[in-house]
Amino acid sequence: MNFKMLTMGAMALAMMTGSALAAASGTSALDNPEKMAPFYTDSGMKTMKSEKEFKTAWMAMKEEDRAGMTKECGDKAIAKSHDDFCKMTKQLGGAN
Repeated sequence: MNFKMLTMGAMALAMMTGSALAAASGTSALDNPEKMAPFYTDSGMKTMKSEKEFKTAWMAMKEEDRAGMTKECGDKAIAKSHDDFCKMTKQLGGAN
C-alpha cells in the first residue's frame, strides 16, 4: 500500500511540475532569435537596422506575426525590455 501511495504521489508531482514548466515556457515572440534576427545588424541583437531595412523586414513578415509582435509591444514589461524595437513598430503604424 505504501509503495502504491508513493508511486501515485510521484506521478502527481511529475504532472504538476510538467504543466508548470509548460506554462512558464510561453515566452514572448520578441525573445525569439529567429523572428527578431531580421531587425538587427548583429547576432547579439544589440544594434537595430536602419529604418528602411527595419520596414522591409517588418513588411516581409506574415500579418499575424506583425499583429502578435505589435500586441506584445503593448505590454509595458515586454515593451520596456524591447524598447527600440517597439518604438520602430509604433512608427510603422503599430501604435497601441
